[in-house]
Amino acid sequence: MAVSENGSSVTVETSAEERPKSAEERPKWDNKVQYLLTCIGFAVGLGNVWRFPYLCQVYGGGAFLIPYLIALVFEGLPLLYLELAIGQRLRLGSIGVWNSISPYLGGVGMASMMVSFLVGLYYNTILAWVLWYFFHSFQDPLPWSECPVKEDLSGYVQECVDSTPVNYFWYRQTLNVTSNIETNGSLQWWLVLCLATAWCIVYICFIRGIETIGKAVYITATFPYLVLTIFLVQALTLPGATEGLIYLFTPNWELLKNPRVWLDAATQIFFSLSLAFGGLIAFSSYNAEKNNCERDTLLVGCINSATSLYASISIFAILGFKAMTNYNTCLQGNILALTNAFDVGDQNITVENYESWLVSLTSSDETKVSSLNLTKCELQTFLDESVSGTGLAFIVFTEAVISMPGSQVWAILFFIMLFSLGLSSMFGNLEGVLAPLNDLKILPKWVPSELISATLCLISLLFGLVFTMGSGNYWLEIFNNYVGSVSLLIIAFFELIGVVAFRGMKQFSDDIEFMTGKRPNLFWRVCWMGISPALLVVILVAYVAVQATTVPTYPAWNPDYVNFPQTEVLPYPDWVFAMCVLLVAIPVAPIPIVALYRLIQRYCCRSKAVEPSRSSNPYANEGFNMDT
Repeated sequence: MAVSENGSSVTVETSAEERPKSAEERPKWDNKVQYLLTCIGFAVGLGNVWRFPYLCQVYGGGAFLIPYLIALVFEGLPLLYLELAIGQRLRLGSIGVWNSISPYLGGVGMASMMVSFLVGLYYNTILAWVLWYFFHSFQDPLPWSECPVKEDLSGYVQECVDSTPVNYFWYRQTLNVTSNIETNGSLQWWLVLCLATAWCIVYICFIRGIETIGKAVYITATFPYLVLTIFLVQALTLPGATEGLIYLFTPNWELLKNPRVWLDAATQIFFSLSLAFGGLIAFSSYNAEKNNCERDTLLVGCINSATSLYASISIFAILGFKAMTNYNTCLQGNILALTNAFDVGDQNITVENYESWLVSLTSSDETKVSSLNLTKCELQTFLDESVSGTGLAFIVFTEAVISMPGSQVWAILFFIMLFSLGLSSMFGNLEGVLAPLNDLKILPKWVPSELISATLCLISLLFGLVFTMGSGNYWLEIFNNYVGSVSLLIIAFFELIGVVAFRGMKQFSDDIEFMTGKRPNLFWRVCWMGISPALLVVILVAYVAVQATTVPTYPAWNPDYVNFPQTEVLPYPDWVFAMCVLLVAIPVAPIPIVALYRLIQRYCCRSKAVEPSRSSNPYANEGFNMDT
C-alpha cells in the first residue's frame, strides 16, 4: 500500500492483492444460489408490490416505464454493481469497506448502518400488521367484510356504517388510530403481540447470520413468485381484469412532461434495489474472491424490475375486478331506484340495458328522473381509486378479496406473500447493522453471535413499540417518508465519490479484473465517474426543492371530521416537522463528523510533530485500525 500526501489531502492506493486480515476469517455462502436469492430477496420487497403499480397508474401507465428504465440503466445498475464489487473485493461490511478505502469515509458506513436500523424499526411493524390480517384471514366471513354490531345489539357501529367495513377494520380494529398525531393513545396489545411475533420470526431466521439466512431464503425469496403466479392466473379470469390491464398499460405521453414523473421514477429504482443500506455490501462480502459480480448485478437488477412489472399485472387485474364490482353495485342501486319509481312492465332493467333505459325514462319524464338523484357511475372513476402503500395492501386489496370466490384462501395467500417479501428485506436491514458492528470490533469476541442478534432484535422491538400506539401509523409514515429518502441519496453520492476519488478508477478496475477476469467497460466507468453522481445531485436538489415548496401534511382518520369518511388533511405541528428534519439529518451526520474528526486528528499530529510509528499500518498515527 502506498500513501501520498499533497497539502491537506490524502490519496490512498491499495494493491489488488491487499486485503484486511479480518476478511480472511469471514464466513462464506454455501453456494451461489443462496447469495443470489438473498440479494434478490433484499431488493425485491413490499415496494415492488404496492408502490411501483401505483406509480405506473398515476404517471401514464406504460409511459412511466420509459423514465423508469432510464433510471435503472444509468443510476440503479451502476450503483448496484459498485456495491456488490467493493463488498466482494474487500470482504467487509459497510464501515469496514469505506474505512479501508479512506479513514475520512468511515462516516459513510456508519450512516448506512443507522439508516438500516431505523428502517428496520418501522418495516417490521408492517410485518406485524400483515400477521394481524393473516390471523384473521381464516375467519368465515372475513372480519372486514361486514360491520360489527353494537354492544347493546341496537344496530351496527356507526363509524363503520359511515365509512366501510374495510376502512373500519383497518383504522379502528387494527390500528385503533387517534384523530391526529399529537394524540398518542395507548399501546394496542394485539399489535404489540404481533410485533413481538414478527421479531421472533426474524430472529429465528437470522440467529446464525448467513448460515440460517441462506436456508430461509429458499422459501422467503421464491414463495412470493409462486403466489404472484397463482394470483395472476386467477385474476385474469375475473370480470374486469381486462379493463384493469388496459388502464395500467395505456400510455399517457403528456404526463412525461411533468418533472415529478422523472423524479419519482429515479427514486423508485433507487429504493427498489435497496441501495446504500449497506446490506448488499455485507452480503457480497461473503462471496468467493473469484466471482463475476457484473453478471450478478445484471441478474439481480433485471429480476427486481421484472418482478415489479409482473406484480403490477396481477395487482391491476384484481383492481380491475374490484372496479368492475363497484361499478356494477353502483348501477344496481340506480336500477333499484328507477324500478321503484317507474312502471317498467314485464321488462327488467339490467346492467346491460341500463343506459338505454335511462335515456328512455329521462326523455319521458326528465323531472322525475332528476328527483331520484341517481349516482353517477363511471368505471374510470373506480379505476382511479387505486392507491399505494398500506392503502393498497390493507384497504383496496382486502376489499377486492371479499368479492373473489374462496376469499379466505386468497387473503391467506396474499398476506403470506407480503410477509415473505418483507422478511427477505428484513434480512438485509439486520445484516446492514450487524456486519458494520463486527467491522468495528467493539463487541467482545466471547459474546456469541446468537446473543448479539437477540439483543439487536430486542432493542428494535422496544423502539418499535412507538408504532403500536394509537398514533403509530402517523409516525410510521414519517419514518417511511424521511428516513429512507434524502439520507440514501447522500450516502450513495459519497459511495461514488469514495470509489472514484479515493480508491481511484484504475485501482477499482484492477479489483474488478482480479475478481471477474476482465476490466469494466466504458459504460460502467462513464456512469461511475459522471452520469450516476450527476443524476444523484439532480434528484437530491429536485427532491429538496419540492419539499421546500410544499407544506408537509398527513391524512388523519377523524370520525368527527365534517367530511368523514374522507381523511382530514392536517399540517404537521412544528415540533413534528422538526422531528422529520432530524430523521433526515441524524443518519447522515456521521459523514461530515468523522471526516472532520480525521482532519483535526491529522492536524494535531502534525502540529505536535509526533514521531511516525514503525507500524506497517499507514493509518496507525491517525488513530485508525486497518483491521476494522
